[in-house]
Amino acid sequence: MRAVVQRAAHASVAVDGEVVAAIGAGLVVLLGVANGDSDAAAHRLAGKVARLRIFENEDGRFDRSLLDVGGEALVVSQFTLLADASKGNRPGFSDAARSEVAKPLVERFCAALSGQGVPVATGVFGARMSVELVNDGPVTIILG
Repeated sequence: MRAVVQRAAHASVAVDGEVVAAIGAGLVVLLGVANGDSDAAAHRLAGKVARLRIFENEDGRFDRSLLDVGGEALVVSQFTLLADASKGNRPGFSDAARSEVAKPLVERFCAALSGQGVPVATGVFGARMSVELVNDGPVTIILG
């Protein structure tokens, strides 16, 4: 699994021009599922996201997690995170899990994150989505 985590003041995702999910302060998690990923990987990554200390304390140091600040998470599945552009100019996606494997793992990731006490909103798996966010910092971390 690969995740791009962005700290956000607020964010939303729309499908066909209609907002389907929105959060206040927290994290936007763009999530890609790779071939060979497992339930254990989904749970491990959810724990990492929940406890990743990328929010500032009173001294301005990254010392607080999503759990510490009571933030929300907007999770958007994104198979393009598994792109291989090492040959030519057209990326290949053979490392990305097929949708029948990826969708349940995205759902397990969301359930595991929610189980840690993080309010979770999601995009629509497989849909063409528009994601809007106000980056806070900006802070962007790639986890894999």
